[in-house]
Amino acid sequence: QVQLVESGGGLVQPGGSLKLSCAGSGSAINMYDMSWHRQAPGKERELVASIVIAGGSTNYADSVKGRFTISRDNAKNMVYLQMNNLKPEDTAVYYCNARHWSLRNLSYWGQGTQVTVSS
Repeated sequence: QVQLVESGGGLVQPGGSLKLSCAGSGSAINMYDMSWHRQAPGKERELVASIVIAGGSTNYADSVKGRFTISRDNAKNMVYLQMNNLKPEDTAVYYCNARHWSLRNLSYWGQGTQVTVSS
């Protein structure tokens, strides 16, 4: 089982940057595909970015391409989301997810961290 704890959220002005961190514990994340999702008030949770177990392949939602970068450090059991040129529409609770690379029913979520983009 994997426990995930997100951090790094906060209030930032439009055009600013934030770096979210997701710390894994209980089990090594190197056997898990990792991803960031977000949920804005009144909206469904959506995939923002994902990265496979070896970190060689990433995927982004069209709305964040060129602005967000997902990365992982398996040695530290950490996943990151660098967010640049933030927009008000990026405001949401951001969640970290771990999904086992082969046992796809093994999926774990963090508690989320709030990101608010406002002037």
